[in-house]
Amino acid sequence: MNLGADYSSEPGRATAARDRGLIVLGIETSCDETAASVVRLTDDGEATVLSSVVHSQIDDHAAYGGVVPEIAARSHVEMIDSVVRRAMAEADLGYDGLDGVAATAGPGLVGGVMVGLSFGKAVALARDLPLVAVNHLEGHAVSARLGARVAYPFLLLLVSGGHCQLLAVRGVGDMTRLGTTMDDAAGEAFDKIAKALGLGYPGGPALEALAATGDGSRFDLPRALLGRKGCDFSFSGLKTAASRLAQACETDQARADLAAAVQSAIARQLSDRSDRAMKAYAEDQAHRLFVVAGGVAANRTVRATLEATASKNGFAFLAPPMAYCTDNAAMIALAGAERLQKGLISDIDTAARPRWPLDEKSALSDPTHKPGRKGAKA
Repeated sequence: MNLGADYSSEPGRATAARDRGLIVLGIETSCDETAASVVRLTDDGEATVLSSVVHSQIDDHAAYGGVVPEIAARSHVEMIDSVVRRAMAEADLGYDGLDGVAATAGPGLVGGVMVGLSFGKAVALARDLPLVAVNHLEGHAVSARLGARVAYPFLLLLVSGGHCQLLAVRGVGDMTRLGTTMDDAAGEAFDKIAKALGLGYPGGPALEALAATGDGSRFDLPRALLGRKGCDFSFSGLKTAASRLAQACETDQARADLAAAVQSAIARQLSDRSDRAMKAYAEDQAHRLFVVAGGVAANRTVRATLEATASKNGFAFLAPPMAYCTDNAAMIALAGAERLQKGLISDIDTAARPRWPLDEKSALSDPTHKPGRKGAKA
């Protein structure tokens, strides 16, 4: 780890850059991507991604059909230095051009989180920069602001491999949970069903590709919670039923039909619960914007279904650019920059957290899972 390298091409470049707003290095290592990014945030809220580097570990985990935490952590250790170096070089900045360092501090695979957070602490200490510990989910929450000028507040559906929740977002550190998954996340259902169908890892994109040639009406899958009060989700029943049906699919067409049925069922439940959230949210907010973020937001069928739901309820629809739907460090850098603008700086002894709800008050007062010794789940 070399913190003495200077990538500035001109004298005084760092000072000039600082005059144009805050420039923050973001680091993300919560799962199986080692990522670093440099983002500039102006005083009026315009975000510019100066660099975004993501090292994927897909090949490392493919043989196991899912992420192996120990392998992920070891890969982060091996790659973090070179990934950050590349991000700084592509931004054409030295460390003296930074105003702060943001690193994911949770939730996630804690071994991986510790790697990125420790690296961020080292940069902050060596260069006397403020450290901002970022909630990975908050990164997803602000990710739409990487591609457009998005004003707060807005209604957010955060839907990814490990998380599925609806939130009223008023700004960083100010979010209220409206609904969350009672068991599995939508992305987990995609991946586990894809595995049952014999598809490769990651399963979500593979299932989407297979579904393109399928007839979703062939299989009748569980319609969990449809019409039920509240905005919570449940995908465990769908995952179990579809996995059992996959064992009986003997032809490629049958597998494609089941993939299409699964994709439709997940999109339908996301739409139904989001519809309820929109109706509740609209009672208190004149500004109607519905943002969908997280890896599952890259699924075209899910996007189209949710966009139609938003239109029906009079909401504008927005999803991040595809590059910022899945895990990346640009969203962490942006969340860090927004926190830095508000003077929200973290202590250098901030600990990595495997669990870290965005709305801790709701998570503790109305938990969907019994809190364990590590705290309430996200």
